[in-house]
Amino acid sequence: MEVASYLVFNGQCEDAFRFYEQCFGGKIELMLNHEGAPTENEIPAEWRKKIMHARLKVGDGVLMGSDAPSQHYERPQGFSVQLAMNDRAEADRIFRALSENGKICMPIQKTFWADGFGMVVDQFGTPWMINCYGGCQ
Repeated sequence: MEVASYLVFNGQCEDAFRFYEQCFGGKIELMLNHEGAPTENEIPAEWRKKIMHARLKVGDGVLMGSDAPSQHYERPQGFSVQLAMNDRAEADRIFRALSENGKICMPIQKTFWADGFGMVVDQFGTPWMINCYGGCQ
């Protein structure tokens, strides 16, 4: 069994996944838009290049997502995507990247459970928790 986060965007999925691919050092395995799909004619012309489904491999995990038309889009709330790592410098780098044009909810800092922990909502509206365990595991 695999458990993965599935993110929904308001037309920014491709930009978000290309950013995440660079930021996390992952690899986009799949990026399908509506154009050319069997349901293409059911989709408004201006929406056909939007993402129907994306899949990004990050380490041993997977992040998936798609775009939702504005009338069906709801801003993410009540969850965060957590990134766990052992390298504080890498945690700091990723936190800075996610913070750019985003909102820091809790600066990354040492806690009683981690060498570094921080919370941020990125420029695409996705909430993240960065957990750097280092020697604290």
